[in-house]
Formats: sequence, C-alpha cells, structure tokens
Amino acid sequence: MKALVYTDVKELTFQDMPDPKVAAEDNLIAIRAVGICGSDMHAYLGHDERRPAPLILGHEAAGDVIDGPMKGARVTINPLVTCQTCFECKSGRQNLCSQRQIISMMPRQGAFAEMVSMPSRNLVTVPENVSFEHASLAEPLAVCWHAVRLGHEAMDVDLESANTLVIGGGAIGLGSALSLTAKGAQNVRIAEPNPTRADFLRQHTNYEIYDPFSDGHGDLSQYDMVVDAVGFATSRNDACALAKPGGVIVHIGLGDSNDGLDIRRLTLQEIRFIGTYTYTDQDFVDTAQAIFDGRFGDLNWIETRALSDGANAFAQILNGEVAAPKVVLKP
Repeated sequence: MKALVYTDVKELTFQDMPDPKVAAEDNLIAIRAVGICGSDMHAYLGHDERRPAPLILGHEAAGDVIDGPMKGARVTINPLVTCQTCFECKSGRQNLCSQRQIISMMPRQGAFAEMVSMPSRNLVTVPENVSFEHASLAEPLAVCWHAVRLGHEAMDVDLESANTLVIGGGAIGLGSALSLTAKGAQNVRIAEPNPTRADFLRQHTNYEIYDPFSDGHGDLSQYDMVVDAVGFATSRNDACALAKPGGVIVHIGLGDSNDGLDIRRLTLQEIRFIGTYTYTDQDFVDTAQAIFDGRFGDLNWIETRALSDGANAFAQILNGEVAAPKVVLKP
C-alpha cells in the first residue's frame, strides 16, 4: 500500500509500505479520509519521543471495511485500543487505561495510508448521507466533547446561562466551541491571534472571534468556563486570570508542560482546573452521533488535500499558511 511516512524531523515521504497485518477479530479498512492533528505536527517537528521515525502518523480517520467481521460497512475509527479489563476500562474511563495503544504510535502504525487494521469495537458505522471527510472529524470532536462534558459536570451554573471562552481557534478550539453550543451554551467566544485563521472563523462561524494580543480580553474574571485548547504558559496564564471565582478551567492543549498556572488565584477563588485527555468509548459514540444528527453544524471549515500532497500540507500548516482549522487528507 501507499503511505505518508514520517522519516525524519520535518520530513514526510509518500512511499510503498507493507499492508497492515490483520488479526482474526480485526477489520481491514480502506482509508477514505484522515485529518492532520496537532499531535501529528508535534511528531513531525521531532517533539514527541513516543513517535520516533520511521512511522506512519495519522489517527483521525474514516473509511470502508474491505475485510473482516464488519466487511462492507462505512465506518469512523476510534483510534484508542484499550485492554477492556482494567478498572479504568470497566468503569467507563477507557482513555485512562494504562495499556492503551493508539494508531500512529508504535506498535500500531497510523492512518496516513491506504489501509489500517482495527477491532470492531473501535468502529462506528457511518450513515450513507454523511461524508467520510465529516466522519473523520469524530476523533478530534470527541476530544472536545469529552472536555466540555467534564467542564459542564464541574460547573455550578447552567451551561445555557454561562459565559464561556475558548482560547485557540484551531480544530480543537473550534470543536470545543461547537461542543459547547451542541450542549446548550448560548454565550461562547473564541480567542484567536492568527489573523488568517480569525478571518476564516468569522466567515464560517457565528462566534465572536477576537485577538487576545491586540484587543485584550476585555473585563477580566468574567467566564464560568474557560477552555484552553492551546496549552502554553501564556494561554494558561490567561485562563487563570479570566475564570470567574468558582469557575472552571478545562485544559486540553499540549503546547508545553511548564509555567502559567496562578495557583494562588486558583486556590483563593476556588477555580477548578481540569486536565482532559482524549475521550471515553461513550464520548466517541456520542460525538459521532452528534455529527450524524447535524448538531455540530455543516462542518464547512475543513480543507481537503490528496494524501500524496501531505508533506506540502504539513509544511504550509507549520508556516501558518493554512486558514482552515482542519486539513483532511484523502488517499
């Protein structure tokens, strides 16, 4: 099969690779759409020791099952493969399974390829009226759905009346805003400093978009929930300053690991800080169904490229030349 292979720092090669090995209980899936994730970009830059080259990246995927128990089905892929037997799995928090594996991280090759192998429990059937491009968004949107769910459960006010802020207008930031709206939030703002992306969001969404660097954040300490979809020291610092007393900060971004938390303010104002990682199996199913039901809107904020053009897409994303929050590659 053909695959886009991470071969060195800032180097991706479109080349022949062995077809996936398929266990008896697995399905062989022909990939029809696969999104570029921020974690793929981290690996591409050599910043993820868990993803050493050479490796096929990519884990936001949908396609046709061409062999296995679900042969003939159109599916979107939950890329987290868990043990199903530990306490975390049995209690419905599969994302915390200590034995979890994810495609795009060894020993499982990723989905920037013509085919991938997955167990049936990791597949959700996609209706005929839903495109593979939209179905591939189930994975990144599930990250957002999970984070917003945890934040909502920790809030002291109704989501419908809450003031909410999302820091970052990339795919996870926009997905968080859409998840807030899908769950009933009426007041959602997005902070996005990249003018190209901000203009794109203004054209393709109804959210208020502002530049936190040039416009400032307005009145401080006004938000019941702040979602940090960036995860750098500066965004954490903003989140700590902008959350109301008794408010909630939901931290998704993995930009860096240090600094930015105002522990004194979090303590004195009883602001809850929640780290969130991926999603549970149920979150993934619920997110896919929300896509199928149209609760995320028309999803017209993606850009599609051929998988063979993937290296160029990565370079353009790195250089800030791509306005769309999500680029989806098509083998």
